[in-house]
Amino acid sequence: MRIYDITSCDVNNGEGIRVTLWVAGCRHRCPGCQNPETWDFNGGYAFDKEARDFLFNELGKSYIDGLTLSGGDPLYSVDEIVPLCKEIKEKFPKKNIWLYTGFTLEEIQASPSLKKILPYIDVLIDGPYVEALRDVTLEFRGSSNQRIIRFNHET
Repeated sequence: MRIYDITSCDVNNGEGIRVTLWVAGCRHRCPGCQNPETWDFNGGYAFDKEARDFLFNELGKSYIDGLTLSGGDPLYSVDEIVPLCKEIKEKFPKKNIWLYTGFTLEEIQASPSLKKILPYIDVLIDGPYVEALRDVTLEFRGSSNQRIIRFNHET
């Protein structure tokens, strides 16, 4: 997996103080996307041991509420994202995980590979960015078709 950045103390991409992992690669290519530089699957840099250690160190800080996965589209790297989220949930059970994706919840649920992420995320911001539906008054979303979907995994 390749990433573009790890942002510490992010307050723009989810509730509370977060760490955001910007994953490289997106095939949605939404017109008007605010992060078109993250579309390139070969861009950024490798999510190597150093980057992973930095991410886990940041998540370990008491004032960090959770992790946000953005990009690009993290679900194009689902085979790396799922085990990473599983490990984060095991190591930091009180931290929440937000996922931004251009896929809809229905598309995720219909895909055997994509739906593996659902047990590990707490909030899903789904759907492609639609420039004609842009709405700057929306919290944590760019266009009105995108939904904030909260999951309750407690049994």
